[in-house]
Amino acid sequence: MRNHLIYDLPTRLFHWIFVGLFLTAFIIAQTVEDDSATFTFHMLAGLMLTFVVLLRIVWGFVGSKHAKFKDFSLHPKSVFTYFQGILSGSKERWAGHNPASSWAALLMMFFALGLGLTGFLMTSGPNKENFEDIHELLSNGFIIVAVLHVAGVLLHTLRHKEMIGLSMIDGKKNDVPTTEEINSSRPAVGVLFLGLVIALSAYIYKNYDRQNQTLQLFGTQLQLGENEASGHGSDGKDDDDWASVRED
Repeated sequence: MRNHLIYDLPTRLFHWIFVGLFLTAFIIAQTVEDDSATFTFHMLAGLMLTFVVLLRIVWGFVGSKHAKFKDFSLHPKSVFTYFQGILSGSKERWAGHNPASSWAALLMMFFALGLGLTGFLMTSGPNKENFEDIHELLSNGFIIVAVLHVAGVLLHTLRHKEMIGLSMIDGKKNDVPTTEEINSSRPAVGVLFLGLVIALSAYIYKNYDRQNQTLQLFGTQLQLGENEASGHGSDGKDDDDWASVRED
């Protein structure tokens, strides 16, 4: 019976919002032409994704025991022991993130921040193509880690008969010492976290002009999509930049 509370509410909310935003951005990028007005929602999802990762980083230092980065099992020996245990059927358990999920979580957050930064840098400057290449590389890296993470969860579940995926729903695990439990799921912080995400979503919705594909973001106007108003660059050639930035 899973009756030991391990993961707090903010950690679980981050996990599912993170998954939803990345899938949204990825599906749009794969199914929508980049000159379509709908493609701009790829960037908006990326903006939200960057924001929730920043919130998670803060929580990684001030959160509950197993939400903190110092609780992650990152030592190479731990990773080797974990995979050795998968093959041998070892009964060793980690109360919080196991070594594989610890590395996967950090790598996906790193890739998400890199995607957000390169996505923004792609909006201006003469080296747009360079940032596009880096953006695509980071996206591919993210996908590889995400697929390996899901495969690892499935393998762990089948090998150890432990539904660890459910721990990111109710926060509970079995077969862990009572001393590893947390005494609260931090519901107030979870509500605050969700409120901040909703607040930014509302702000973006209010300040996004879909007709002109512009977003007023804290004093900066982002021109998302092709600049149809100008149609041509200053050199007379077609302006095929999918986004540009200018200060108000």
